[in-house]
Amino acid sequence: MQQFIMKRALCHTITAIACRGRTELRILSTPWVPAIWPGSIANATDFPFRKNPSYLRKPTSISTKAAPTPSSVAMEPAVDEVAFESPAHFRIYKSGKIERLNRPPVLPAGLVEATGVTSKDVVLDAETGLSARLYLPRLQDPSKKLPVLVYYHGGAFLLESADSATYHTYVNPLAAAAGVLVVSVSYRLAPEHPLPTAYEDSWAALQWAASAQDGWIAEHGDVSRLFLAGDSAGANIVHDMLLRASGAGGLPRVEGAIMLHPWFGGNTPIEGEPEGATAATAGLWMYACPGAVGGADDPRMNPLAPGAPALEKLGCARMLVCAGKMDALYVRDRAYYEAVAASAWPGDVAWHESEGEEHVFFLPKPECENAKQLMDCVVAFIAGA
Repeated sequence: MQQFIMKRALCHTITAIACRGRTELRILSTPWVPAIWPGSIANATDFPFRKNPSYLRKPTSISTKAAPTPSSVAMEPAVDEVAFESPAHFRIYKSGKIERLNRPPVLPAGLVEATGVTSKDVVLDAETGLSARLYLPRLQDPSKKLPVLVYYHGGAFLLESADSATYHTYVNPLAAAAGVLVVSVSYRLAPEHPLPTAYEDSWAALQWAASAQDGWIAEHGDVSRLFLAGDSAGANIVHDMLLRASGAGGLPRVEGAIMLHPWFGGNTPIEGEPEGATAATAGLWMYACPGAVGGADDPRMNPLAPGAPALEKLGCARMLVCAGKMDALYVRDRAYYEAVAASAWPGDVAWHESEGEEHVFFLPKPECENAKQLMDCVVAFIAGA
């Protein structure tokens, strides 16, 4: 039985807490054609780690136009070339256009009998289109208020939404298992809305949730027990939200933050990082955030970069960082955890390590044993166990 480590950052003591958690991830990526991008839920092609891989290549030019008619030949623009591609997930063109491939279906809100959780969609800002899907578990005691968890989905800031099958089928059971009222945020996506749009939307959604403007939250939610959670790019967002909360005088007050396989990177590879992973992250980051100063060493992508905000400013009392031993992000995630634990931040940080699974494996395989064990650890963390 594997355990996760709880480390008190201030005094640096280590205490083992029993938990059945085992998970695993892997991102096999290259500067041009990553096998899997941070936030994906499927690994269509399995590439082994090796030097000079044959798949390290620039894609050939791909035309996005139908065959021209005789009358349009003279006005036909130049063929748009692919600049970055992730098979089965997305294709980015030099013109700045993105082609989202194999989008998951959108599932309707409502009652799911199997979990007893009811969901509804709420527009938070009609002008921008910012919205969220709220999840209310079956109430065992209507007089008892529930913790409120704000969830940020992954997708490299480019893909997915709160109402997609990917996230509806994960967040709904999470609400039931943890007994929390969940606000799952649909922030605007790059490149149509480059960063910092997703961060701004996420912050607006957090403030909205904490203010209990919605009837469900006002009647059934305990905003004094506020949690943040996210996977991959969503966990990256959680880090940014914690710094914003600290900068806003500690408001809203966040009790706990759950970082599921956070997507962090940098311009320079660090020891143990798989070949190509750094370049792939840097390429995606610059596409999602073209105005980033310092490239992938922008503090939002690399919280350990020189000049990044001090980790002691993280605005929460507890944190759970999860990573997978086979994930290309594993080394970055472990470094983040260790830096938080060694900082002057006065909170408790827990580390949950997994083996044998792909990046965010719990999304496509929620019923596998490792996913159930990870869910147990998340539930225990929220309960304070």
